[in-house]
Amino acid sequence: MALIDVSSFDPLLLERAAKIRMLVLDVDGVLTDGRLYFDSRGNEMKAFNTRDGLGIKALQWHDTTLALITGRQSDIVAQRAAQLGIEHVYQGRNDKLNAFNELLSDTHMDEENICYAGDDWIDIPVLDRVGLAVTVADADQVVKNRAHWVTNRDGGHGAVREICDLILAARGLDQQVLDGILEL
Repeated sequence: MALIDVSSFDPLLLERAAKIRMLVLDVDGVLTDGRLYFDSRGNEMKAFNTRDGLGIKALQWHDTTLALITGRQSDIVAQRAAQLGIEHVYQGRNDKLNAFNELLSDTHMDEENICYAGDDWIDIPVLDRVGLAVTVADADQVVKNRAHWVTNRDGGHGAVREICDLILAARGLDQQVLDGILEL
């Protein structure tokens, strides 16, 4: 029995999502709300959604690799990636397609088995290459037009959890994840 009602989803979207074995995320605007916070000393701060974190962990429990590709360089991103056990982190990479190609080389993953989530023009070259291209509700309209799916939630506000839930449900794993959590 599935927890998430997928009956309203496009069957092609579910077919794409069921093939996903790697989720690659942009950071600013997807994992965060895209705003940059600085204190009076110039230290950068970001806010991450804990529900996104649980979705990421649930995918990892079911043999899904996670990766981050971001145009900015931030110790905070490295720290959050370490907390979540994300090994593939490409920071300071404005040429996201080049970073994506490095990721493919590092992991030997097929493009059709990869979901990429991005929110702005810089993400389009990667979105155009993957099996499942996703963007967030508050993404740029040009990006929305290129994506296979747009989340209901904004970046930094549970959009990544929606993506994780979609992949898990399409693979028939959502109930198994909940059962595993309840057994803890």
